[in-house]
Amino acid sequence: MATTEHPPPSRLRNWMLEGLSDMGKGGGHTGPHAPPEPPHKGQRWYRVMCLTGVDYFSTLGYQPGIAALAAGLLSPIATIVLVLVTLAGALPVYRRVAEESPHGEGSIAMLERLLSFWKGKLFVLTLLGFAATDFLITITLSAADASTHLVENPHLTSTLHGHQMVITLFLVALLGAVFLKGFLEAIGVAVALVGIYLALNVVVVIVGLWHVVTAGHVVTDWTGALTAEHGNVFVMVGVALIVFPKLALGLSGFETGVAVMPHVQGDPGDTEQKPTGRIRDAKKLLTTAALIMSGFLITTSFITTLLIPADDFKTGGPANGRALAYLAHQYLGGGFGTVYDVSTIAILWFAGASAMAGLLNLMPRYLPRYGMAPHWARAVRPMVIVFTLIAFLVTWIFDANVDKQGGAYATGVLVLISSAAIAVTIAARKAGQRKWTIGFGVIAAVFLYTTVVNVIERPDGVKIGACFIAGIILVSFLSRLARAFELRVTTVTLDPMAERFIRDMASRKMRFIANEPGYRDKAEYRDKIEQIRADNDMPEQEDFVFVEVKITDPSEFEASMAVHGEVLHERYRVLTLEHSSISNALAAFLLHARDMTGCTPHIYFEWTEGNPFANFLRFFLFGQGEVAPVTREVLREAEPNRERRPRVHTG
Repeated sequence: MATTEHPPPSRLRNWMLEGLSDMGKGGGHTGPHAPPEPPHKGQRWYRVMCLTGVDYFSTLGYQPGIAALAAGLLSPIATIVLVLVTLAGALPVYRRVAEESPHGEGSIAMLERLLSFWKGKLFVLTLLGFAATDFLITITLSAADASTHLVENPHLTSTLHGHQMVITLFLVALLGAVFLKGFLEAIGVAVALVGIYLALNVVVVIVGLWHVVTAGHVVTDWTGALTAEHGNVFVMVGVALIVFPKLALGLSGFETGVAVMPHVQGDPGDTEQKPTGRIRDAKKLLTTAALIMSGFLITTSFITTLLIPADDFKTGGPANGRALAYLAHQYLGGGFGTVYDVSTIAILWFAGASAMAGLLNLMPRYLPRYGMAPHWARAVRPMVIVFTLIAFLVTWIFDANVDKQGGAYATGVLVLISSAAIAVTIAARKAGQRKWTIGFGVIAAVFLYTTVVNVIERPDGVKIGACFIAGIILVSFLSRLARAFELRVTTVTLDPMAERFIRDMASRKMRFIANEPGYRDKAEYRDKIEQIRADNDMPEQEDFVFVEVKITDPSEFEASMAVHGEVLHERYRVLTLEHSSISNALAAFLLHARDMTGCTPHIYFEWTEGNPFANFLRFFLFGQGEVAPVTREVLREAEPNRERRPRVHTG
């Protein structure tokens, strides 16, 4: 592979690119010239659970209020439906996702395997668009909600009123600064925040249940009102099922849970190919988080519905968006209520940490590999800056308003969960597991129903998701276009015959003929040699080795390349290269031959017939087309020194 002299990188560049692809790739080469990465040591599963939990558990800040507004007196019953869907639906799905895709790619990687060529790439980019919607809106919505709690605090309202936008942008910037400092620091902060927040909620729940038990009329009043309003249990359950999609935000956190799997420590004997301990502990993470959240969802919806007047949940009411904080102030006093407010604000702000972790783990796994992002997109810190700037833009567009972003958030969550359910259904079917296939199929149908209902009621979510998808696709293709002339070959492997051909030619001038294989009969190779000699006015005693490229998947960007040598018709030496692009493969082969022998290789082409622009599109999309000039351009970019650059001849 070509090696060129470059000035030593600056300290800023070294710091920015430190820990390249440190989001769990687990070693291996990250590009043509990248050194191997050290394996990631990881953290204990319960610590990583706190990172995904700041997203999942923080929804307690607004979920009881959303349930009360959506379902009214039926809020506890609708929440039980949500919990059943969580434990019997989302949890089994993501436990299977963790088993099938233990390296953090999640359900997207499972679905990617079903499709090849460009349709697979476009499908993945679409899902990445919804993932970006989910994660980025999590960052901006949580920061906006935290700033809302801060502004509405009785002690700060007069000072902070009208400054919500500035506060939200500051919180987003502070989150980005934490990730620039280091991901492990983010985990440490998450552990502290989750521990304090859950402990405070336990106190609020216990006190709330105590007041429900001691004031017996509260329960009888609630059950009487339910019977008067809905008549019987069957009607209640039916209405709860209808309003359930409005509570779907309570399902957030599962996709993040599998996205941060690479940070789970696992067992000492784990390998990247078989991370048994990591899978086991990731399942513990998902199950524990779901059980904790389910318990809180049921108890908090119960106490808030029974203890808070219905009018107080409405917009402008003292419990709007802060039902549990309302109870904390009401029953535990201003001191405890203020501490609870501070904890809620902190975890709502830091909920963006789990989303940022998901983005940093997900995007670098796909876009650079597709050639649809620059090499530095594999590094953590540059991507933190990019995502932070995008979060600034989203916050500004939606005026730091929580309600305006709720539809997009729910849509992103539900689309990802639905895709995960479909992926595990297909995986179970391929594995011949009939019962699991039926079970996962039913779960997928439930989530698809929930997604459709949510989209019909709140179409803004699809519109925002479509903007993210269009943006990702546009930027991706522009990046792929800009990187089209990169070497794009990670490693070159020669079989013994191919190596023998090259070393034999090193004793004289190395001459290769680029040949597009046809019938591969004797006449094809004989005529090709005669044509090259005539076009380049070369004597007959010059000998050649043919080089042919077998295109694999042209939609792949970076890939390794195998070179096979053979003698055809007892006379013609032929090297066959396997790669996704003809020109890039030939350029990488020539540079490898040069570095292997110390000689400058020559390669001979004939001009490609047809429109140059159409030929370039063929190269861009299908890896073939105007081969000669593109090969020369790839060589020029890979080797700036003309004296060391392999020679390209076209007749």
